[in-house]
Amino acid sequence: MARCRSYLRGLAICVTVLLLVSGVVMIGVGFSSIDGNTPVAELFDQLSSSDGLLVLQVFGPITVILSIIGICAASLDLKPLLLVFSALIFVEFVAMMVVASPLVQVQAQMDGAVDEVFLNVTPLHRAERYIQTELSKLQASDSCCGLRSFEDWENQLPDTCLCTPSVSDLQHSSQPGNWSSEGPCVMVGGDLSPPTQKVRDKLWVHSEPCGPILKSYLSFPIKLRIGIISAFATITMAAIALCLTLGLEEYWKTPPVETTVDDFNRVKYQPKPSLT
Repeated sequence: MARCRSYLRGLAICVTVLLLVSGVVMIGVGFSSIDGNTPVAELFDQLSSSDGLLVLQVFGPITVILSIIGICAASLDLKPLLLVFSALIFVEFVAMMVVASPLVQVQAQMDGAVDEVFLNVTPLHRAERYIQTELSKLQASDSCCGLRSFEDWENQLPDTCLCTPSVSDLQHSSQPGNWSSEGPCVMVGGDLSPPTQKVRDKLWVHSEPCGPILKSYLSFPIKLRIGIISAFATITMAAIALCLTLGLEEYWKTPPVETTVDDFNRVKYQPKPSLT
């Protein structure tokens, strides 16, 4: 029994230390500018919101303070303090789940909102200049073209959409009836501008659209916050269970018993007298 109790106590200390680490991570992520570092975040300001940042900024310091209390209570084996810590961290857990629940809904609505924005800014050659500039940067860095396809630019393809075909692409396009390639480059009509980098009077552009890449960039901050909150919830439940077990030890611990035999050879079991 003593070995099991020592094991539970050590495990409780480890879990509360993990809770402290999660609180520090929440503070770091909450006060960092993730959205500002998102590529082409300026294109969709309404989607690059600070959902979840306030949750991490508020609950991060609270988690650090409570976890320090939990570490002290588990290390010093203070049962009343363990019970107080369990109650406080449970209240924080419930409050965070209530406040952070809209994040899941925001994540679910992200794709639909992004698709609507894509529809509003196409055709891209008529979009505002800063949108074209930022999207051209993304096309150059990630080898993509357009939001849903290169056709979003209509007949005004920028240089960042142009792609150098491989030998296999050229061989595939030379076969009768093959007007496109399934590789990283796709062949389009030669009447599209600019009239550069043509092969066999055709123009090669990046086959991959930038829309899915942009969606992943925009949804990453929300996914990161949901992941941190989920990890916090898991660690918190483990900490509550362990600290409650140690704090309520006197209620689940089996008292020592002693056996006696009376004059009629009957065995009696009764708790050993306390030393106090």
